Amino acid sequence: MRPGNQSSMSEFLLLGLPIPPGQQGLFFALFLGMYLTTVLGNLLIILLIRLDSRLHTPMYFFLSHLAFSDISLSSVTVPKMLMNMHTRQQSIPYMGCISQLYFLLVFGGLDNFLLAVMAYDRYMAICHPLHYTTIMKEGLCALLVAGSWIISCASALLHTLLLVQLSFCANNVITHFFCDITVLPKLSCSDISLNELVLLAEGGVLSVLPLAIIPGSYICIGNIILKAPSTKRLLKAFSTCGSHLLVVSLFYGTLVGVDFVSSSWDSKDIIALVMYTVVTPMLNPFIYSLRNRDIKQALECLSIGLKKLICQRGPVCYLDCL
Repeated sequence: MRPGNQSSMSEFLLLGLPIPPGQQGLFFALFLGMYLTTVLGNLLIILLIRLDSRLHTPMYFFLSHLAFSDISLSSVTVPKMLMNMHTRQQSIPYMGCISQLYFLLVFGGLDNFLLAVMAYDRYMAICHPLHYTTIMKEGLCALLVAGSWIISCASALLHTLLLVQLSFCANNVITHFFCDITVLPKLSCSDISLNELVLLAEGGVLSVLPLAIIPGSYICIGNIILKAPSTKRLLKAFSTCGSHLLVVSLFYGTLVGVDFVSSSWDSKDIIALVMYTVVTPMLNPFIYSLRNRDIKQALECLSIGLKKLICQRGPVCYLDCL
């Protein structure tokens, strides 16, 4: 392809995962199962939170948005990867690549801010329990979520607009299974110093803010617990924060792996990227449901309600509903 502006680059080639040809079907079934589990698990979390009035609290309000963000984050990359594995075609159109990059930045950033908001919510619940209901009102919760959406969309739009100004020449091979913000500018034959500067400065600021809120919140929680240590208080703090801490560790652990290991297309890089885009969104609903009594109770109520609804259609299964 001859040099030219971005309009001359009609498509990019995604190298995808280095899977042997004989194992394509096995890995296709594996990733399809993981993607369906991600979608169904997070949709179930959203449904439970909407239907059960006991879950109409700030923590579960934030959790429902995190579940939606996880579905979207996985849906941005996995379906295209599965289609490429099935058709054995590695191409992605130029506009498709730009769109994928934009939404990947949006939902990746949204996950980042929602985890920080949830950490602040846990801080208020444990450190200021008497004022929790008066501070964490519905309006503030909606404002925090809206702010997370606005900042994530604005940041993604900034990087996308800078990217589309670049000219792409002969090299159109992306050494990932999705369009990555750290790889695409390097394929350009234009000056990318501004892109790198904005990515470093703006990305650093937006990363430091959540990373300051989350540890700061848990440091304050730890200080409160250590001032008057008791088994009851420790167990309450663990039940309140355990799931969130596990999700935070999983999310930032894989994110660090993507940022610091993605200099070369090796096995560690592949594992980090798959963990970030596929495994982490799949595990989040299990982490919150398996260790959460409220979610378990809501799930039991939902199953009983569905069973009664089905059984009311005929007398055959009436005894099963007792």
